[in-house]
Formats: sequence, C-alpha cells, structure tokens
Amino acid sequence: MLLSGRALHYVFKIPNRKESMRFYLNVLGMKLLRHEEFSEGCEATCNGPYDGRWSKTMVGYGPEDNHFVIELTYNYGISNYNRGNDFAKISIRDKEILQRAIEQKWPVENGNVVVAPGGYRFEIIDEHQPIDRDPVESVTLNVSNLKSSLDYWNGILGLKIFKRGDKSALIGFKDNEAKLGLQEIGKAIDRGQAFGRIAFSIPYKEQEPLAKKVDEKKCTVLTPLTVLPTPGKSDVRVLILADPDGHEICFVDDEGFRQLSQPDYESEKILNIQMNKDQFDKSK
Repeated sequence: MLLSGRALHYVFKIPNRKESMRFYLNVLGMKLLRHEEFSEGCEATCNGPYDGRWSKTMVGYGPEDNHFVIELTYNYGISNYNRGNDFAKISIRDKEILQRAIEQKWPVENGNVVVAPGGYRFEIIDEHQPIDRDPVESVTLNVSNLKSSLDYWNGILGLKIFKRGDKSALIGFKDNEAKLGLQEIGKAIDRGQAFGRIAFSIPYKEQEPLAKKVDEKKCTVLTPLTVLPTPGKSDVRVLILADPDGHEICFVDDEGFRQLSQPDYESEKILNIQMNKDQFDKSK
C-alpha cells in the first residue's frame, strides 16, 4: 500500500525548560507555536513511561501545516535523562543560527554543531534559509543494520528512498519536506531514557489498512489505533509503532491533526507562568 504521508515532528524529552526555550527560540530562532499542560501521563506515552504531570511545547519555523517542528515534552520533577545512541542529529539550513549562538554565548562544536539541553545535536548548514521550503532538512537516527531498517521503513511502511549509500540513507514521503536519515553504526541501538519519537500524519482512511498490514507482518505495535483527547481541542487517532531498533513512530490522522495543531501563540503566557515556578539544579 502507498501512504499519503506527511512529516510532522520529532519529540524530545527536555530536562530544563528555561534553558531549552532559550536554545530553541533565541539560538535556533524558532517560534513557539503552542503549549499545553497535562495533569497525568499520556495514554500513548507521548511523554515517555511517566504517569505524572507533564507539558508539551511545539516549536518551529512556521505553522505545523507546512513545517516540520520539534515537540518538547517536560516531565515535572525529572531533571535528567540518560541518553543512548539512538539519536544522531537534526540538520537545519539557516545562515543566522551560528551568529546567534555566538551572541548568546552558546557553544559551537566542530564549527557548525550546536547542542541543545539534554545533549541533542543540531547540525547547521550555514546557508540562507530556502524560500520555498522549511529550513529543517532532516532528522537522522542511528540504526544497527541499514538493510533491515530499509526493509521496514521502505518495504513495509512505504517511505520513499531519496538517497542511499553503503551505511546511510535518506527517506521520506515528499520531495519538499524534511526527510528521515538512517545511519548505520554497526552495533546495537541503546535508546536510554531520552529516546524520542518521530511523527507522521496520514489520512484517517489509511490508518486501519496500515494497522492491518503491520499486524500481518508481525511488526511491533506500541499503541494500537487509539483516539487521544486533548481538552478544548480536536481529538486525534494515533497508531504507535516501533522499527527493528525500537525507534518509535507515530502515525496520526491528518484531518484531526490539522485542527489540533493550529498555532496558539497566546499559550506562551501559560508556559512562562509555569517556567517561573520551575526548580532546576543546573549542576545536573
């Protein structure tokens, strides 16, 4: 089956909201698109395996309808996550990021890499932002075996291979959107506690056939088709899968998500109120 997929976002667990927001807004130059507070853990483990209070903040270079963005999840009371070797980098094409990093006294590694709180690496392509597309070029994940990964991502899920080398590949659904990079490291993938999740949308009518296909192929399903309510916003239906290395993949219905993901710039006020209450030990 061919999916009408759209790349949406990648999820990071963040240890420090204030420093994280300084990085994403003031160094990367993203906008805060929407913020939501939750009193208990997500049914689809959007915030990881935690049952307590948490928040979600979406940041990016433009509306989620046509930009790949970052979802920052913050679990109250948790100030550190052990990182594994699952996440490699996010690549962004932007001429001004490195200059802003210098102005913000944010360290720059190897001349073009800035590292977010939590250890997440961003590779900066020091060129002007493209006019006709999102500046987020790709999200690269480490894999233990490239062939096995492509058999899953391309052979079962149907993502197109845009570029392939001996140890790496670039895949996705559309030419003009952020791609998923797969990079073979030749050893087992350890996802640690900081593991993320990549999200795509597909039409509602395509979710059940996909769920049936992955069941027939005996793929790992983390959350069967489930409707997730968001108070005051549109409900969405999600299917959460895991690839051969355990990388989490969310397929959300496109129709519901387009309603849910409308920008809510006023919600930044809520985030600021909550951040002023945060207690964080910078030595951790």
